[in-house]
Amino acid sequence: MSDVTMLLLLPVLCSIISTSSAASSASRSCEDSLATPLPFSSFTSSSAYSQGYEAGYAKLNRKQGSGGWSPLDTDRYQWLQVDLGSRKQVVAIVTQGRYSSSDWTSKYRLLYSDTETNWRPYLQDGDIWTFEGNVNSEGMVRYELQHSVLARYMRLIPVDWSRKGRVGVRLELLGCSHWADVISFDGHGIIPYRFRSKKMKIAKDVISLKFKSTAGYGVLLHGEGQQGDYLSLELRRARLKLSINLGSNQYSSIQGHTSVTSGSLLDDDHWHSVVIERFRRNVNFTLDQHTQQFRTNGEFDHLDLDYEISFGGLPVSVKPSSGGRHNFVGCMEGITYNGDNITSLVRRKKVDTSSFRNLTFSCADSNLFSVFFNSSSLVQLPGQSDSDTLSVSLSFRTWNPSGLLMFTQLTDGWVELGLAEGKVTVYIKSTQKDTRLDISSGSGLNDGQWHSVHLNALENYAMLTIDGDEASTVRTSIPIQIQTGGAYYFGGYSLHNRPRSLQRSFQGCMQMIHIDDHLADLGALEQGLIGAFENVSLDMCAIIDRCVPNHCEHGGRCSQTWDTFSCNCNGTGYTGATCHTSMYQQSCEEYRHEGKGSGSYWIDPDGSGPIAPFRVSCDMTEETVWTTVKNNLTPQTAVSSAEQEGKAVLHITYNVTDEQVLSVTSSAHHCEQYVAYACRMSRLLNTPDGVPLSWWVGRANERHSYWGGSGPGIQKCSCGIHNNCSDPKHYCHCDADLRSWREDAGLLVYKDHLPVSQVVVGDTSRAGSEAKLTVGPLKCQGDRHYWNAAWFSSPASSLHFPCSRAESSTDISFYFKTSSTHGVFLENSGSTDLLRIQLRGGSSVLLSLVLGGERVELAVHSPVPLNDEQWHRVEAERNMREATLWLDRQYREVRAAPTQGHAKLQVYTQLYVGASGGQRGFLGCMRALRINGVTFDLEQRAGLSAGVSPGCQGHCSSYRTHCENGGRCVEKYNGYSCDCSLTAYDGPFCTDDVGGYFETGTLVRYDFPAEVGGMGEVKGSPSLTQEELLFSFSTSSAPSILVYISSRTQDYLAVVLRQNGTLQIRYSLGGLTEPYTIDVDQRNLANGQPHSVNITRKLRDIRLQLDHYPVSTYTLPEAYDTDFNSLKSIFLGKVFETGQIDHILIERYNTPGFVGCLSRVQFNSVAPLKAALRSGLAAPVSTHGILVPSNCGASPLTISPMAAARDPWHVEPAGVVFPFQEDKSSGDGADRNSALIGGLVSSVVFTVLCVLVFVFRHMFRHKGSYHTNEAKGAEAADCADAAIIVNDPAFTESIDESKKEWFI
Repeated sequence: MSDVTMLLLLPVLCSIISTSSAASSASRSCEDSLATPLPFSSFTSSSAYSQGYEAGYAKLNRKQGSGGWSPLDTDRYQWLQVDLGSRKQVVAIVTQGRYSSSDWTSKYRLLYSDTETNWRPYLQDGDIWTFEGNVNSEGMVRYELQHSVLARYMRLIPVDWSRKGRVGVRLELLGCSHWADVISFDGHGIIPYRFRSKKMKIAKDVISLKFKSTAGYGVLLHGEGQQGDYLSLELRRARLKLSINLGSNQYSSIQGHTSVTSGSLLDDDHWHSVVIERFRRNVNFTLDQHTQQFRTNGEFDHLDLDYEISFGGLPVSVKPSSGGRHNFVGCMEGITYNGDNITSLVRRKKVDTSSFRNLTFSCADSNLFSVFFNSSSLVQLPGQSDSDTLSVSLSFRTWNPSGLLMFTQLTDGWVELGLAEGKVTVYIKSTQKDTRLDISSGSGLNDGQWHSVHLNALENYAMLTIDGDEASTVRTSIPIQIQTGGAYYFGGYSLHNRPRSLQRSFQGCMQMIHIDDHLADLGALEQGLIGAFENVSLDMCAIIDRCVPNHCEHGGRCSQTWDTFSCNCNGTGYTGATCHTSMYQQSCEEYRHEGKGSGSYWIDPDGSGPIAPFRVSCDMTEETVWTTVKNNLTPQTAVSSAEQEGKAVLHITYNVTDEQVLSVTSSAHHCEQYVAYACRMSRLLNTPDGVPLSWWVGRANERHSYWGGSGPGIQKCSCGIHNNCSDPKHYCHCDADLRSWREDAGLLVYKDHLPVSQVVVGDTSRAGSEAKLTVGPLKCQGDRHYWNAAWFSSPASSLHFPCSRAESSTDISFYFKTSSTHGVFLENSGSTDLLRIQLRGGSSVLLSLVLGGERVELAVHSPVPLNDEQWHRVEAERNMREATLWLDRQYREVRAAPTQGHAKLQVYTQLYVGASGGQRGFLGCMRALRINGVTFDLEQRAGLSAGVSPGCQGHCSSYRTHCENGGRCVEKYNGYSCDCSLTAYDGPFCTDDVGGYFETGTLVRYDFPAEVGGMGEVKGSPSLTQEELLFSFSTSSAPSILVYISSRTQDYLAVVLRQNGTLQIRYSLGGLTEPYTIDVDQRNLANGQPHSVNITRKLRDIRLQLDHYPVSTYTLPEAYDTDFNSLKSIFLGKVFETGQIDHILIERYNTPGFVGCLSRVQFNSVAPLKAALRSGLAAPVSTHGILVPSNCGASPLTISPMAAARDPWHVEPAGVVFPFQEDKSSGDGADRNSALIGGLVSSVVFTVLCVLVFVFRHMFRHKGSYHTNEAKGAEAADCADAAIIVNDPAFTESIDESKKEWFI
């Protein structure tokens, strides 16, 4: 996300504060006492404990009667109801217990209604809300409703109460009056609102209305124009669909149609509020406090409507093409269109209402009576007994695929009507004949819509009809006699009639229950006059669509059961319970630091933000990482003749959107794009003072008239900047207008102008004009967001950011490194909510969440210390389903979200990064802090805060080379140190040799764990395909074993000195019986001088470097295995091993053992000799015999390589080639004399040069620099050192650092 976007977001991040303040102001202006002024008769209840406990005494702070309401029975079927006299807007509720008693209500729910029927529960955060009540009889508990309620009747349902007494309630409702014109629509009448002019060209619309209906289909408003523009709002399958088209062009290449769907279960006969706000192509579509923001398709901004816009249905003129769309049936109120009150105009007869059969300004009561079932509900209703006909019908809606709809006993068996896998099934069982009949019909009936089912079973056949579709009725014969039992059970079984084929209980709503073709009187059931019920809610349907609004983000597909929802994130590029977390890294830079190589990768620069992941090419071959975005233009594309206004236009498209490109360029340190214009008589830019003939278009459709190699504001090409154009009078090669081919090429590097989206070429129409264009891919390097860091040097220091906006999902990620064991990383808090992430104990990261007063803590423990001054990554996410905490992408803790809590984290204070509220702040470095896809600029804020510095302080970045020989630089708060633990060296800079002198019989043994990984990792793969062995030694004794590495198989690696002092390497990796040997016959290394050995193997390739001589390469035969299996031990000086060992090693080299000095011994990341000599290191190492610490003379003798023809120890493939032959005599005596004189002169020169070398070697120290190429003058030199002097003028400099220990 760009810095500009970040700045634009910051004011929005705290918008919740102003919104909350505005809401509070609105609440304060609507806080009249609604219950207290009401008469006694306005309060009713399910029952009263006795006289004086009636509902009329339930006013707040009243002491009359018995001081409040208490029901006769203390159970969940009790209720207290308030009739407000007319519809009121209720914004808060206050409760008390019964005066001076042990009776109070600790938890309750609220229902509301306009008609004293069809009750609706108060919902919050997508669930039926349970309010926290009282803990004593006198205290008042006030609850501000998250959204106000419009109703005449309010009903309180006690859920929990005093354990010392019983239910007791006194209450007050706060709010204000509500008045609005209501219009009843019968499906025939519509309201046409005529415009003041015949045609309206509108850039801004504001439409609002409220509606209620029992129908799932119907057009609420519609308007259209002759040019194809339209605006339509309608119910479809009880969901609200907004369709809008601002215009499509005549060739249909620009499609303007846009449709958005919102809401669910809107046929519930409750009021729903709709607001549509449009400004040009930007639309806010709000339904019941949930707003969807979208942008219309196409390129047009105005809505062109003709004559009118209609409410309640379609005008007669458009009905033939309406495709069977229905007019609205129900009620509307508060209809406004761009400031005009339509309902008021209707009442004042300012609008034509002739289409209405009977226009009424009231809303008729619904005759529907619903029953709401949960997992343990049951309704028992009576029917005819001993009848040979069974007839049951009902309507239901549910989300569960299975559940019992109806059960009844027969004289001989039973009948079950239920749902199974979304189908309606009928089981008819005969106990005497032991027969069973199964019938099923329908599919996908658990979609939350109302569905009807009708079952008829007569003497010899049964019929099952779904949704009144007689054509699909299932008919079948039944081989049993129907004789009804008279009792029908809906939703569940009674305790005494549970069959063996037990169905799960039904969860959902039922209505229109018919038994024996008679509508069941559910009102009489509620009054206890007929039947019975258990754990049901009567006269209400509280089914909830948990997928509306859709909490699955980034296009995740939502599915649900009765209790919860789940998200299918396949194909979205995101993961997690709500598809919130990106599956990909934010940049190529982050992939590189995960150890990835060059290739094609998906990146997601804004993480959980709105920008979708996209694919780029990552080039990681250089020190800097390049991100490449390709386009569709092939190199050297011929520019065609002019297309428009005498110019040729070439469009360059990319495989990503503009927002995705911007996310790359905004975070990059540098971007560039190569452009080239090859021309023949085709000018490019003209002169800097003239009108440019061509230009290119970049970001934000801005025109630019400079070319590659130049810069903004300079109408030149690269040659014009460097003054080397073909014609000095022009500033581009092509502007010279030559008949021969020329080219202007270079890099565009001003990243705010990139990428190139269009090139307009203006000089290709002349005869003979030709041009070819190349626009390379966009290439960017660096990621400022990934490395945006701040250094906290004081535990009291912190950074402050505006509070984060309330979201249903919140994610936080950052990197940290520290040497401290405790500290708060960040904290954000509100009146009841809290978010805090902190380091505890040096090995744990703790996430603390307080949501609505309920505390949730997640802790992730690391097996390694976190205060090791290494980078560690923390990722935290909280969504509607769960809270998750990740550490280093390896260790994870998950906690399910509370069953009832805030859907959005309500925090009002600033975000504190570091110390907050007296807590000990984080001490160390933090980088790449990102919340909900927005990267926080730590560096910018750090420059304004005491105790915090931009970037990561320390010296490693500037003085990393001071840690030598593979030592790791470790940041300290006031400096750095070198970690030499994985090297064979010691000292402050990992430069001190660690060596030891071996007496006769001395050995060092290092044992590997059971499994050893490749690439030097101690844990991992049980075999190696590559390894590196380095060590130095000096000895005068031979033969001996220097290093032996054994395995739990017969594989081994041995380095030995043979009898003549030459080196031999023996590899045995399986495949052949004999080991592969490398004999280094050039030198007698048992000469008391220090020598270094470096052996590296990768698969079959072996590289050997002895001292500072050129590297020799060898290849294992194809018959040999390449795996060094199951490492066991490293032996230094001598082998003391059990099992099968190469007998040649033991017989020739193991006795009496190595006598001399070994140092710098390292095998991959293991330093066995250092482990043996440093008692403070815990390692599986043992020593036998006398081992005396020694530096072993440090560096070996530095000898430059000799030419192969003059080196008597050089091995050619055919064997040893000597520089002379002893048996060949000279031709005559003169030749012999000349040879004698020449030999004497050569001997003198040789002696002088060798003496000089000896002097220089004692006067200067040498660090080990060497040449890998042969000396050019080596043919004329008498020794290797002479060759160095003759050929290297800087020899005195190269040996300046040579150490004095040359001989020992």
